[in-house]
Amino acid sequence: MWLHEPRVVVTNPVADDPERETERLAEAVEQLRVSVDRMLEGAAMGDAEQLEVLEAYRMFANSKGWMRRMEEDIQRGLSAEAAVEKEQSAARARMSQITDAYLRDRLHDLDDLSNRLLRILTGQGRDTGAEMPAAPILIARNIGPAELLDYGRKLKGIVLEEGSVGSHAAIVARALAIPLIVHAERITTEALNGDAIMLDGDQGIVHLRPDDTVAAAFRDKIAMQAEAQTRYASIRDVPATTLCGTTIGLHMNAGLMADLPSLEGSGAEGVGLFRTELQFLVRNQMPRRSELSALYSRVLDAAQGKRVVFRTLDIGSDKVLPYMKPNDEPNPALGWRAIRVGLDKTGILRMQLQALLRAANGRPLTIMFPFVAEYSEYRAARLEMDKAIERERILGHAIPTRLEVGAMLETPSLAFAPRAFFEEVEFLSIGGNDLKQFFFAADRENERVRRRYDTLNSSFLNFLEGIVRISDATKTALSFCGEDAGRPVEAVCLAAIGFRTLSMRPASVGPVKHMLRRVDLTALREVIDAARREGLETVRPAVMGYLATVS
Repeated sequence: MWLHEPRVVVTNPVADDPERETERLAEAVEQLRVSVDRMLEGAAMGDAEQLEVLEAYRMFANSKGWMRRMEEDIQRGLSAEAAVEKEQSAARARMSQITDAYLRDRLHDLDDLSNRLLRILTGQGRDTGAEMPAAPILIARNIGPAELLDYGRKLKGIVLEEGSVGSHAAIVARALAIPLIVHAERITTEALNGDAIMLDGDQGIVHLRPDDTVAAAFRDKIAMQAEAQTRYASIRDVPATTLCGTTIGLHMNAGLMADLPSLEGSGAEGVGLFRTELQFLVRNQMPRRSELSALYSRVLDAAQGKRVVFRTLDIGSDKVLPYMKPNDEPNPALGWRAIRVGLDKTGILRMQLQALLRAANGRPLTIMFPFVAEYSEYRAARLEMDKAIERERILGHAIPTRLEVGAMLETPSLAFAPRAFFEEVEFLSIGGNDLKQFFFAADRENERVRRRYDTLNSSFLNFLEGIVRISDATKTALSFCGEDAGRPVEAVCLAAIGFRTLSMRPASVGPVKHMLRRVDLTALREVIDAARREGLETVRPAVMGYLATVS
């Protein structure tokens, strides 16, 4: 393992010459800005999302308020280094008070810049005499996107004490296909350079200085996974057809251009969910329509004719745009978010719909509206879609040869919408992550409660089955999207109660397909029904018992 840069020690907290210290600060900041500009130049031909992250990072480096506060501290008698450290401490204090995860992550970018500026001023660089191992796992309290790009693809994993899955660093790590674990408490104080460390990205577990028993078990798991991957590769191009002859469509979720190469390698039949909000989140200003259109066009190009379901902007809750006025909401997950924002700020929705239509440029296009809670919301969003098409037709632009417009079912209320809704909507995708938290009234970010509720709970399966029945009756295409779709046990149960399309992480397609091809859904359905008739709270034990008998 390799510890991220050691803490910079400021040995001259006060200074007698404010003018000279101000000059030193200005020179160091200019050097910092030049280094950030160079990183931007280096990323210009790379992933578009990385470039956008660095542009937001450069915004902090050019912040006049940041510079002014440090200059004021110098005038009060601090050295340039101490002024930077004081502002860094203040930013960290603000971070501890901010409950909004996205804004807190933006302050981490400022913290990263402060570290870089301190190293320039003090001359205390990375070189401590230690030699980085050949395949390092990086350990840090937190890390900014620029620092992460400095390491590049040489890293085999990243473990952070802080951070979040939606941070800029997480976006870059995902683009570089580097496993990342956050909230590993006290890791920076416990670990030393060169320590043995094992990282399980799937389970979110870190083993620091593992004993021989743990190491052996870990190696066995890696060997088993390698063997399993060989099996999954052998069935990549065959359909997910069960023993009873039912074929399940398996699709992948994506949100970055870096995800698209997985479409072919995973064996997914298409992209069941392309999250469009990331291009809005990593910028310091609203993206232009032409930029979005170019990106969406590249996504369709990369899909090579396979179906891509574009979900319109899903912001709010834990995803806050830095250039929109934040709303003081006691419960953002149940507040002004997703389609509610789009229908209130129709200019944003129209701009995105136009960008999608122009990206299609006559090709088939599939669009899905998120967090629809009522039939009227879908009709209003669909009206905006119709207006956008008519506008493009008037302007002489190419119209998609086939247009599918659907909705995400993430609120229990939509499951009880009038039959007319199910007859009108062209397809439905169940957003399992949100739907489960609303069904069980359990915040999925709260570890105390979210693990108490099982997807295979009989009540939840009954609820899902009701959605399947009305979708079948109205011939509405239905899919299940979310973490549970990518878990083999849950996936086969969803298939057993009637789902015929699942969308998941690319890495989950192989394991789910392997499981489906070994199962008779009719027999599994009988097991599930029997467990429910017995009044069992969850069907999981019965299902696991059945699957243990499957060769």
